[in-house]
Parts: sequence; structure tokens; C-alpha cells
Amino acid sequence: MTAEIPKCLLDIEGRTVVEWQIDHLLENGVNHITVVVGYGAVRVQSLLDQRYGAKRIRTIYNPFFDVADNLATVWMAREAMSGDFLLLNGDTLFEPAIVKRLLGSPLRPITLARDHKSRYDSDDMKVCLDGNRLLRIGKDLDADSVDGESIGILLFREQGGELFRDAVAQTMYTPVALQQWYLSVIDQLASGGHVWSQSINGLQWGELDYPVDLDKALKMAAGWLAGEAGDVQAI
Repeated sequence: MTAEIPKCLLDIEGRTVVEWQIDHLLENGVNHITVVVGYGAVRVQSLLDQRYGAKRIRTIYNPFFDVADNLATVWMAREAMSGDFLLLNGDTLFEPAIVKRLLGSPLRPITLARDHKSRYDSDDMKVCLDGNRLLRIGKDLDADSVDGESIGILLFREQGGELFRDAVAQTMYTPVALQQWYLSVIDQLASGGHVWSQSINGLQWGELDYPVDLDKALKMAAGWLAGEAGDVQAI
């Protein structure tokens, strides 16, 4: 399915993943949007210009996408991370209410959206909490200490953005930087008490990694479209 296009261009009920993301951000008043592109960059840029108008959505090209993990992707976008901002993965589909709940969360330097389920597998980005404060985040956490999972959306406010940018820059100087996720930096910052979490329990989201995830995404989007149609009135 992604032999010739990036995941963000997968069609989900008539819109690509990135269109669903941008539409739901715009719906919540997030009007300044930057997309970091790599694989299939020209196709992504073309879609964004066609759908939203030329250059309305800013793009940053990451030429190292095929040799580095997403810590380097974030580092490429460091100049765009000023003021208050959201950071989200390009393969996470979410309903607009998640953004609304995150933006309405208590004022913290860094707030991570989290969900809960009865059991977690080895691919889940698990979290350990002290109340709502993040203690640890990672895929290899002890199952007995897990309190939820990250859904791949974070909010940075006040000094949170600067703390994150500085930590990312420092980590990029280490030998293992190209193989690291940016959430490893969030794990480091959590030890200093800078990272909190906001539950989005009950709201719809999904990460697109496997065909079964795509099936779930299609059902979610079909429901959203049915809801949109239900809002239309004829008088």
C-alpha cells in the first residue's frame, strides 16, 4: 500500500491521512501548520497546495528520512517550534475532540495525550504516571508499571518548547541520535518534572502501522463523515 506513496497519503474514505489531520487541526483553530516531508515529498506538497492553496501549509524537507528515525525529523523542524505548538506523528488519525481536550488541558510546559486499554503489546508507546505527571515513556517499560499509552500528539506551552528544542539539539550530538525516537527526549525531560499527560479516554484515534489499523481507520472516518452529514439541515 505504501510502495509508491507515504503513509500520510493513504486514502481514508475520500481524504488522505494528512488531510484528516489538517482538517481537524483547522477545526480547532490551529491555523499555522508545518508538515515535515521526506519519502514522497513532492507528492505530499502537491496535494497540500491543491487542497489548501499554494504554500498555505508550510513544508520542511528532511533529506535524511531513509537513514534516521524521527528524532532527526523533529530536529529538522526545530526553527518552526516556537511559542506554543502541537507536535504529532504523521500516521496518527484522530477525531477533532482530542485536539480540543488537549488544548483545554491545564497549563503545563509539555502535555502528552494518553489513552488507556486493558492490555498493551510490545509495539505500544507505554507511559508510567504519578497522577497526571509523566514519569517514563517507552515501548519496553515493565508491564506492571504501565498506566496508559501515548497516542503520538503532544502540546508544548511556555518554556516547554525551549526545553524540548534544547534537549533535541543536545541529543543530536550523540552517536545513537539517528536511531532514536523523539519520545526518548520526552522520557529524559519527564525525569525533571516537565512533562504531564491528558487523558483522551473515550475519544477515537488510531495509529496506522498494520492492515488491521487501516480497517479501523476506515470505520472511524466513515462515522465522522456520517456525523458531518447529520449536521446538515434542509429548510
